[in-house]
Amino acid sequence: MTKRDPDYRILICTVALVLVGMVMVFSASGTVAGEKYGDTGYFLKRQLMWASIGFAGMYFMMRFDYRKLAKLAPYLYLLSVFLLFLVLIPWIGKEVGGARRWLSIGGITFQPSEFAKLSLIIAFSHFLVKKENAGRLKDFLTGYVPNGMLLGICFVLVLLQPDMGTSVTAALVVFFLFFVSGIRLSFIVGTFLLLLPFFYVAILNVAYRRRRILSFLDPWADPSDTGFQIIQSYIAFGNGHLFGLGLGGGRQKNFFLPDAHTDFIFSIIGEEFGFAGCALIVLLFAIFVYLGIRVAMKAPDPFGMYLAAGITASVGLQAFMNFGVATGLGPTKGLPLPFISLGGSALVMSLMGVGILLNISRHKT
Repeated sequence: MTKRDPDYRILICTVALVLVGMVMVFSASGTVAGEKYGDTGYFLKRQLMWASIGFAGMYFMMRFDYRKLAKLAPYLYLLSVFLLFLVLIPWIGKEVGGARRWLSIGGITFQPSEFAKLSLIIAFSHFLVKKENAGRLKDFLTGYVPNGMLLGICFVLVLLQPDMGTSVTAALVVFFLFFVSGIRLSFIVGTFLLLLPFFYVAILNVAYRRRRILSFLDPWADPSDTGFQIIQSYIAFGNGHLFGLGLGGGRQKNFFLPDAHTDFIFSIIGEEFGFAGCALIVLLFAIFVYLGIRVAMKAPDPFGMYLAAGITASVGLQAFMNFGVATGLGPTKGLPLPFISLGGSALVMSLMGVGILLNISRHKT
């Protein structure tokens, strides 16, 4: 096995998206930051700090042989479970807005679920290779069920925070790895069918959750509550037309659109840069996914292939879901736009994932 330069096209896409994020976080949050903290650059400074940490992590992972992660995979899984359990303890986990998703250590607050998303990709890439080498990958009882139970533990722990968006995203990425590995499709489809009653009881059978989840179908039915956010997002996109109102010219970020610098930053991009700006962002993510798939297909071993496929799927799926929420094609959930939305843990872990992807791209048979 020989080494080559990493795929710098992936790096260029990533840096471009992060830079766009810096500009848009400042534009989308300036008014709110000035009102709340007396500093219009408050959120920009935080994003710069986390991006610096993230790029340092990306560089380290790019130089760290990805094959060594296989030995760490079981420990990363156990650490993820421990942190996800820890965050649920009332006097340890930090509660914000009715959700307990954060741990604060030494004045630094982070989301264990973001660490878990990347750790699960590493862990299941290793678990699948082990089952494959043992000839048990396509066996239901000794291959699929143990992996499904390991996923279920993390899924439930994240769901209890509660964080439906992250739990579903992480589960879908792992199921994608199951599919890529060659696990029987009937096992995967059967699992989804068995989970339908659970989702009905957990979501559609609870009135306030049902209204929130289904509000995207008719946001004007409750324009002052569950439909408010998506209606404001529609207005932002409508204001943008083809080329937008110009950087800083958006109006919805001024206390109209909640979470303008986090979950709905794509709406502000649409308002300030129009359809053209949105199309460029979608194109950058499409290029990233295409290049990530190429890395997976050319990986020198199954572990590298699963890793590259999982990281690529995680970024692509979350971006796709964020686009859907912002444009009203999906229910409103707390999913940031990778590399662009304000967020410490999400940005750092996403950039470290890119570092692993770049490291895999350096190796060839």
